[in-house]
Amino acid sequence: MGKTLGYMITWTTYGTWLRGDERGWREDGKIYEGEPELKQLDESQMKGEAIRLNSREKAIVKEAIFRKAESRGQKIFAILVWSNHIHAVVGYDGRSIEETVRIYKNTATAALRKNGFTGKVWGGGYDKKYCFDEVSLKNRIEYVKGHPK
Repeated sequence: MGKTLGYMITWTTYGTWLRGDERGWREDGKIYEGEPELKQLDESQMKGEAIRLNSREKAIVKEAIFRKAESRGQKIFAILVWSNHIHAVVGYDGRSIEETVRIYKNTATAALRKNGFTGKVWGGGYDKKYCFDEVSLKNRIEYVKGHPK
């Protein structure tokens, strides 16, 4: 294994990708197939509606994350903010992925609140994919930049 050059992180908005989802779902690094009963259980425990960001909110989130990355000295190679999830490929800066995700989620939430958004924004957890070489980093960047908008 080489030196960590960066990683791709993905997180979802609240309630849009629950355990048991028919598209499959992840937990603790494992991938599971859809389980309708589990999804129904999670839906019944939601404390509000599923969140989908509109175009204005997506722009607010993207700008807030870019500003925070700049202030931290962390390179963002690619970012895509969809209505229901975010993909970001970031350079490794010596900090943990957990800290990075927490900071970016909190920064985006604060920016949305400053612009009138109320309620829960993000689902719990996130997915991570490490980039230990230039090829894996390039592939993750291309994946995010090539994702349909």
